[in-house]
Amino acid sequence: MTTAPDADGRPAGGTAYGPLTGLRVLDLATLFAGPLAATLLGDFGADVVKVEHPRRPDPSRGHGPARDGHGLWWKLLGRNKRTLTLDLSTGGGREALLRLVSGADVVVENFRPGTLERWGLGWQELSAANPRLVLARVTAFGQFGPYAHRPGFGTLAEAMSGFAAITGEPGGPPTLPPFGLADSIAGIATAYAVMAALAGRDRTGEGQVVDLALIEPTLTALGPHPLWYDQLGHVQPRTGNRSVNNAPRNTYRTADGSWVAVSTSAQSVAERVMTLVGRPELAEEAWFADGAGRAAHADELDEAVGSWIARHPREDVLAAFDKAEAAAAPVQDVREVMTDPQYAALGTLAEVDDPDLGPLRMQNVLFRLTGTPGAIRWSGRAHGADTDAVLTEAGYAPAEVAALRAAGAV
Repeated sequence: MTTAPDADGRPAGGTAYGPLTGLRVLDLATLFAGPLAATLLGDFGADVVKVEHPRRPDPSRGHGPARDGHGLWWKLLGRNKRTLTLDLSTGGGREALLRLVSGADVVVENFRPGTLERWGLGWQELSAANPRLVLARVTAFGQFGPYAHRPGFGTLAEAMSGFAAITGEPGGPPTLPPFGLADSIAGIATAYAVMAALAGRDRTGEGQVVDLALIEPTLTALGPHPLWYDQLGHVQPRTGNRSVNNAPRNTYRTADGSWVAVSTSAQSVAERVMTLVGRPELAEEAWFADGAGRAAHADELDEAVGSWIARHPREDVLAAFDKAEAAAAPVQDVREVMTDPQYAALGTLAEVDDPDLGPLRMQNVLFRLTGTPGAIRWSGRAHGADTDAVLTEAGYAPAEVAALRAAGAV
């Protein structure tokens, strides 16, 4: 169970969590890469202040299923963040943000290029308020270039990067993932970029701008595709679940109607699989000696593996693969993920006590540190719940906060 926050949104008793304790992050971003980056920083101790428009809350609060009127995606994405409302297009909102920036380490934003500049909050103004600031700018296409002005979401990155072109069945249409893959990869990449910029600040004493385009991290995740094309003119086709680099590699249906995934990236594993399924003679074929050769004979290998798996229930298949030291895993939906013993052993799913909904189970922090572990201190908080507290910390008197609210700036 996580520790509930005090009234001001800080961890109860001022408890410090993680190696980033003491780092102040202002999260101005929405949907989804920028906010995820800020969440990852908050998970390891950073004091993240989520800045939302007073009358237009972050859209993630209304994305996807809700319970009792509370968006569940926000409970995840907004965790470990205090919430502040500011209308940055107003003079009062601009002044408040600059005051907050003077005491911050990082600002994360994903407005279209030129938006902050139009409000008088571009890098020139932000760095003048705090020369040590790191400004992370997350956009679809980057801060410059012929597409920079365009609106965009992760779906466009999945299409442009080459991911969709290689995903799907042979002869079928390009396939997009049914979740925010590009946003998630970009969020993790942005958190890494912020830490790299902060390390640079430790050496130079000066802040800098992180310019991250959604179209780039997914391209990086695709590996050597550009290099293959550059050197060989090779364009990978859609191959469904199969790999062009090794075989057998597929999903196979078991006797009880379940599915398992099998991978044989290592030659020794491929040989053990053939012995397991009763076809050791295939491993003696000349073409079996490398992954490309096996991939060229995927039909034959899939028939051998698939026919054996089809005769056995899933648990027997997994047990046999385990005993043979061959790589297989069940194809699990979220119901099975929630009860999987390996996830349980790792603590991958954490229980969080939410004031609106009671106990919630969600993904835990992304990795484990033995000396300074992170933690989920609280789930996503109400819109503007910490506005008064954050502005008071920035030096605003109660009357000044009231004046900002009356002017619509908060």
